[in-house]
Amino acid sequence: MLGRMPTTFDPAWGVLAEQAEAEFMYRFNHDASAEARTALGMDAVRIGGGILTMMSRDPTGGYWNKAVGLGLGETLRAATVDEILRLATDRGVPSLTFQVAPHAHPEGWERLLDERGLTPGAPFVKYFGAIPDPGPDRTDLRIARLGPDDATEYARVIRTGFGMPADPAMESWFAEVPTYDDDWVTYGAWSGDDLAGVANLFVYGDVATLSGAATLPEFRRRGAQTALMTARIREGAARGCIWVSTETWPESPGNPNPSQHNMQQLGLSELYVRQSWVFTPTGRGPVTSS
Repeated sequence: MLGRMPTTFDPAWGVLAEQAEAEFMYRFNHDASAEARTALGMDAVRIGGGILTMMSRDPTGGYWNKAVGLGLGETLRAATVDEILRLATDRGVPSLTFQVAPHAHPEGWERLLDERGLTPGAPFVKYFGAIPDPGPDRTDLRIARLGPDDATEYARVIRTGFGMPADPAMESWFAEVPTYDDDWVTYGAWSGDDLAGVANLFVYGDVATLSGAATLPEFRRRGAQTALMTARIREGAARGCIWVSTETWPESPGNPNPSQHNMQQLGLSELYVRQSWVFTPTGRGPVTSS
């Protein structure tokens, strides 16, 4: 059943995985330039033991509006949910996704969301484990770190690979990512002179967070994502990480997901499937940036 944990689940792993994702989302929003934040209407706040990211001019219709990590640092309360909904409504977001870990307290938090008109959204599978030895690369693509000179191509590849709409403000924001340092590392997979795939690593304490990867359709099935996972795991180990965390959507008989198999082959454990919940402010529809 969605949101239920396996009997061997270690709650400490789940807490680290959720906290790492929450901090990534906070920093991905917060570390953006003033120009990007203004153009997209971005804001990020810490609330309820987790974080809330808001983008009033979200070209995707709501993907970048998330409440993550709730119920871990403190008990999830009705007042916290109401405050998040108020902030999102006042900010004018097109929609907002709540991502509450299944081991959050109190039990029955689903009822809090259901009573406020939220509806079940897409589920995600959370993976976590000790840093593995990923073994040799198995691709003919060249894997290398990206820098400022690769910014424009990185933005195009990540946007296209994820199937997000073309939007100048969003692509300008994405193009900032290869310029980040400290806790951020960005890798690319090259086919000759063409950037075929990209991937991000965000370091949260001793957790290497594999936080976003995409490959252009014409370069898929050449091992890019496995090689990009390998490169980021090696980078995390070199930075002293002892854990690796990531997530993906769960496959089904009619909708296979190679990422799940890649994660399992690298030795990561499936912790749980987490059900997301979606809030749409009354009278709101998709919002595009001007």
